[in-house]
Amino acid sequence: MISKKKAIIYGVLLVVITFMITSTLNIALGGKVVIPKETYEAYKKYNKMIALEELVKDDFYQEASDDKLVDGAIKGMFSGLDDPYSQYYTKTEFEKLKEQTSGSFVGIGVYISPTSDDDHITIIAPIEGSPAEKSGIKAGDKILKVDGKVVSAKNSDEAITMIKGKKGTEVELTIKRGEQILDVKVKRDEIVSKTVEGKVLDNNIGYIKITSFSEHTNKEFENTLNTLKESNIKGLVIDLRDNPGGLLNVCKDIADSLIGEGTIVYTKDNKGNTEYLKSDKEKLGLPIAVLTNEGSASASEILTGAIIDNKVGISVGTTTFGKGLVQSVRELKDGTGYKLTTAQYFTPSGEYINGKGINPTIEEKDEEKQLDVALKWIKEQI
Repeated sequence: MISKKKAIIYGVLLVVITFMITSTLNIALGGKVVIPKETYEAYKKYNKMIALEELVKDDFYQEASDDKLVDGAIKGMFSGLDDPYSQYYTKTEFEKLKEQTSGSFVGIGVYISPTSDDDHITIIAPIEGSPAEKSGIKAGDKILKVDGKVVSAKNSDEAITMIKGKKGTEVELTIKRGEQILDVKVKRDEIVSKTVEGKVLDNNIGYIKITSFSEHTNKEFENTLNTLKESNIKGLVIDLRDNPGGLLNVCKDIADSLIGEGTIVYTKDNKGNTEYLKSDKEKLGLPIAVLTNEGSASASEILTGAIIDNKVGISVGTTTFGKGLVQSVRELKDGTGYKLTTAQYFTPSGEYINGKGINPTIEEKDEEKQLDVALKWIKEQI
C-alpha cells in the first residue's frame, strides 16, 4: 500500500501536471493563441475597428500615424457617450486644459462651451477687458469658423488650438448672433485673468464680481471680502453674471465662508452613491444678493443654489445656464488625459438644474437695472 505521505505527494504532482497541461493548451494550440470565451466576447466588439485600421493603413494615400490613429479611436470612444462635456485630450491638449484653470494664457479671452441646443461652439462670456470683448464678441455668440475653417463642438479642441497662437497675431472668427453672420478679427494677447473685483457702493453695501472659479479665485475672494469687511459693509452683492464656472473645490471654499453650517451641494454617481459637500459654522452674517444671467453656469449655479437654499440671500436677474453635471479631470502617465462626466449635482433643496437652470428670486431682464434691484432688496433687510 502507498503510504499517506506518498499519496499526498502524488496528489500534488498530479495537480501540478494537470495545471501545466491545461496552461499549455490555453497558450498554444496549432500555433494559435487560445483564450477563455469570456475574454474573447469582451474583445470581439473591437474586431471591426482592428480590421478598419488595417484597411486604412493599406489604402490611405499617405503613411498613417499609429499614435494619431489610437488618439482618434480614443476620442471616438468619448464622443460615443453623446455628452458634450466628456473628452479625451492629447498631451498638447491636456497642457492647454491645465493652462485654462491656471488663469494665464495667450489667446483672445473667451470662455466657450458646447450646448445641447446645437452642434456649435458657444461663447459663454468674453473675459472682461480681453481682446474678444474689445472686438465686440458677446455671450451667446456661436463660433462657425476660425480663419475660414468650419468648426463645431465635436472638434472644439482643434478650434481652441486655432484660436490661440502667438501674441500680437490676428485670428478671424465667423460667428452667428441670432440670425446675423459676422466676421470678427481679434488680435491675440496674453490673458491674465483677474477673477475677482470688489468695491463699496452707497449705503456701505459691498460688491464683488467673480468672473470664473480658477485656482487662485478663492484667495482673491478672501482678500477682497476682508477689505470690504474692514469698511464695515452692511450687505453684499455677488455678481456671477457671465461666469462660466470652473473648479468645484474653489466654489466650495467660497461658499464655506458665506453660508454657515449647511449643505453646499450634493452629487449622485451612476451607482446611486451620494456625496455631500458641507460648510462649517463660519458665516458672513450679512444679507447677500447674487446677480445671475444665462451666462452663469456650473460652479456659479452651485454657489447661487447654496446661498438661496441656505436662506442667507437671494438671486436677482435671469435664469442661469443650467449645467448640473460634474466632470472629473484625470492626467495619465504619458501626459494625455481626459475629462469625464461622473456625477449629477443637486442644490441643497434637491433641485436638479441641468438643462433648466436656477430661476431668480427676483426676475429683472434689464441688466442695467439688476444691480439697483439687488441693492434695494439689501437695504430693506438692513
